Amino acid sequence: MTDVSAEDFGYVLEQVRGFIRREVVPRENEIMANDRIPDDLRAAAAEMGLFGYAVPEEWGGLGLNLAQDVELAFEFGYTTLAFRSMFGTNNGIAGQVLVGFGTDEQKKAWLPRIASGQVVASFALTEPGAGSNPAGLRTRARRDGADWVIDGQKRFITNAPVAGLFVVFARTSEPAAGNPGISVFLVPSETPGVSVGPKDAKMGQEGAWTADVAFDDVRVPAEAMVGDEVSGYRAAMTSLARGRVHIAGLAVGSAQRALDESVAYAATNTQGGQPIGAFQLVQAMLADQYTGVAAGRAMVREAARAYVSGEDRRIAPSAAKLFCTEMACQVADLAVQVHGGTGYMKEIPVERIYRDVRLLRLYEGTSEIQRLIVGGGLLKQQAASS
Repeated sequence: MTDVSAEDFGYVLEQVRGFIRREVVPRENEIMANDRIPDDLRAAAAEMGLFGYAVPEEWGGLGLNLAQDVELAFEFGYTTLAFRSMFGTNNGIAGQVLVGFGTDEQKKAWLPRIASGQVVASFALTEPGAGSNPAGLRTRARRDGADWVIDGQKRFITNAPVAGLFVVFARTSEPAAGNPGISVFLVPSETPGVSVGPKDAKMGQEGAWTADVAFDDVRVPAEAMVGDEVSGYRAAMTSLARGRVHIAGLAVGSAQRALDESVAYAATNTQGGQPIGAFQLVQAMLADQYTGVAAGRAMVREAARAYVSGEDRRIAPSAAKLFCTEMACQVADLAVQVHGGTGYMKEIPVERIYRDVRLLRLYEGTSEIQRLIVGGGLLKQQAASS
């Protein structure tokens, strides 16, 4: 696989930025009110190749690496996060399991359709009793002749209501040394025994659909397993680490939008006959917002560089997600404060951003899990060097 040239990627980035600013931003309130991405925006995103921008070119995607991915994430974060969510699992945690661990036959069967948007892939890991830590998984897969039979319940599964393929994590054995006992299966949504619950009603991110998914005696052939019985946990961790850098990029994009809205409001809205931006305490809030965004952007780019080079695919992704998602919530909170009462009103961008970014600290590993990964990783590095 060859990397996309800087020149070609510059064209892609320019097209994505222009499309989001011209076509998506003006329709944010429509998306929020209807809780869905309009069909014409979905079709346009597919036409631009956004359903497969991180899928290798040989399988019909654009083949962007993570360093290029995060530059797009900055742009996706600038508008309603539901837009990115529509194709996020295809490029991210679901699609990357196939890219990194699938057989050639599995890739040939699914990746071209995933890259085109014909199929939406969902990452079915989270359960009522197992979220950020996959080790608590209760969904089970048992052998029955040449097949596997899957039973279990998944929760908060992104894109489940429209998914054509579920990348399902299930326990195939009890944990042992060097074997967490977790395997991964490709389960088409129309497989008998698969049922999707009603869409979740969430605090924010309207238009980004999640739902519970039940697997009741779901029978799949042996070739539905990704990798072997012991590689499932590694597939999950590898995909999540990559996804965490992407989420950090999204957080920076959302924080940038909150900053831009704050600066524009402070420059034009008056109090006592002068713009509120003339007041030093308002300037201090803008300064704190800007500093957080700038630090986050640099951190994301460095984490992406280290991931692509192979230098760090564990600590840096978690540190970037931790810092940037926490930062985005702080910047969004300050944005509401700068806007005053106006910022608490529906259909004002910073009100939506305030609700949207709160979820970033929860999915693909909570902030608490990121702290454990970073702290534990540092101590392991120290022990290895001693």
